[in-house]
Amino acid sequence: MNIECTRFKVKKGEKSEGRYMDEVLLTLADEKMYVETIFREVLNGEEFLYWYSIQGEGGQGVSDSQHEIDRLHLQYWNECIDETYEPVDLNMQVSMIPKNIIREMK
Repeated sequence: MNIECTRFKVKKGEKSEGRYMDEVLLTLADEKMYVETIFREVLNGEEFLYWYSIQGEGGQGVSDSQHEIDRLHLQYWNECIDETYEPVDLNMQVSMIPKNIIREMK
């Protein structure tokens, strides 16, 4: 199981509202994505998004998906995420997931 939290910088002047959220759940099973959460933060006038996820081993990558929503997700990513900013992976210190939930994820 992969547990990650990564910070990305949003391009200045780009829209930052979520889109297509009602369709996203269709692709999560293919990706073995159990939890995907996006947080937003503004620091010193700069906007950042944090992706937190819990994903099973061997899930399909979003770039390999055949779902239209994933194509739109990647398009939105390219429009809004500042690729000149090096993403920051936060170091997980503790994960508190009950064993019965972990069994269901496997």
